[in-house]
Amino acid sequence: MTTLKNHIDGIWTDSLDPHRLSVVNPATEVTEDEFGRGCPADVDAAIAAARRAQPAWATTALEERVALIRDWADRIEEHTDELAELECREMGKPIGIGRGFIAAGVAGLRAAAAEALDYPFTTTTEDPDGGRTLIVRHPVGVAAIVTPWNFPVTMVLGALGPLLAAGNTLVVKPSERSPLSTVRLVELLDLPAGVLNLVLGDAHAGEPLVAHDDVDLVHFTGSVAAGRAVGAASGHALHRAVLELGGKDPVIVDEDVDVTATAQAVAFGAFVNTGQICTSMERIYVHEAIAADFVEELLSAAEDFACGDGLDPSVMMGPLVDDRQRRSVHAQVVDAVAKGATVLTGGELPEGIGFFYPATVVTNVDESMALMTEETFGPVAPVTVVSSFAEGVELASRSSFGLAATVYSHNPDHLDDASRIPAGVIWINGWQGGGGTRTYEPARASGMGATGTTAAFDAATRPTTVHIAPVDD
Repeated sequence: MTTLKNHIDGIWTDSLDPHRLSVVNPATEVTEDEFGRGCPADVDAAIAAARRAQPAWATTALEERVALIRDWADRIEEHTDELAELECREMGKPIGIGRGFIAAGVAGLRAAAAEALDYPFTTTTEDPDGGRTLIVRHPVGVAAIVTPWNFPVTMVLGALGPLLAAGNTLVVKPSERSPLSTVRLVELLDLPAGVLNLVLGDAHAGEPLVAHDDVDLVHFTGSVAAGRAVGAASGHALHRAVLELGGKDPVIVDEDVDVTATAQAVAFGAFVNTGQICTSMERIYVHEAIAADFVEELLSAAEDFACGDGLDPSVMMGPLVDDRQRRSVHAQVVDAVAKGATVLTGGELPEGIGFFYPATVVTNVDESMALMTEETFGPVAPVTVVSSFAEGVELASRSSFGLAATVYSHNPDHLDDASRIPAGVIWINGWQGGGGTRTYEPARASGMGATGTTAAFDAATRPTTVHIAPVDD
């Protein structure tokens, strides 16, 4: 076991707070590493380093910044297996699943570097009076990135690519539940000192970071409750905030689909990463014409998601991140059963070591149950039978969340109807499609601030208008 350190101004340094937190392997319940819980002094030092480095980084040629980012992406790719193992040890994601998502994160980092070369940092128009107007987009300055525990590598790469390429300097704080892989990412870094700083810890580091007067932008991914607090702190400090928060994503299954293939796809969307994805399929609305067959196929597909230690390449579903998360998931299932729901498979706390929870399919659910209204973040697939596609759309739209939605149908009219579901992303006949081409903004309580492709660079920069009046000869 080692003690993880902060990375500030190019130097690995201990937290100034003597209290220690532990990284516990959720499959074995063995402590892997420890680290300082963080404090305002750690945050002050990291932000000061980022502030000092920012002018030189902003004036570094764009092509040079992009080349450094691409070199980093290459190194990350070379260490994919190592990073996937670290994610497995810190939060339970099976290494086979982890490799794929890390590859997606690397692809996103490279896409951001390419986008930077095409982004209009300066545009010029000729004015009617003979003058010129320039719109120059400057980096906002120092950005704070706070990432969640469920995708430690992918989420940090997705957030920092446009910010770095646009000339901002960064302070990154990963979740206290999963710092191992982020520390390794920074070890692979080769940027000028102070451009990317790392502060470890829990709320003792996170709260002073997002509220700091010398931060210009906060990019936060996490729960709605924490997001509200971050938004309030950002509003008080009058700095920009991009918030991607929780989801309660619906999936609508129309009567004209291939039942077996669709049930397998829905099982994957509900159970992959043990359901610990903001865009997991957490509300399933199935047309009554195929409902019985669909549920039977979903139960069959759930059998492929047996629990196990994700270091075993054959394992499809690892543990939940910790016992607190497991008990939260189970409490929703217990509440649903008490209110009339039927558990067809799973739904019980297993005995033994590890924070495992079985793939669970539940029917006879309604909106009186937390399982249908609050984010679950676990491997639970609640199924509701609907009499029509229109009813599915209506129920799918009835939520306080609006992160993403998935629709399976071959009816063009129904697909048009589905596009009106209030969500940042809508996938048609293919969950998680689209790759790096997404531009979206979460709806309702799922967050605020557009991101992806050009929108990410808009968020990472501040426009200034420069008018040059004509000069008489």
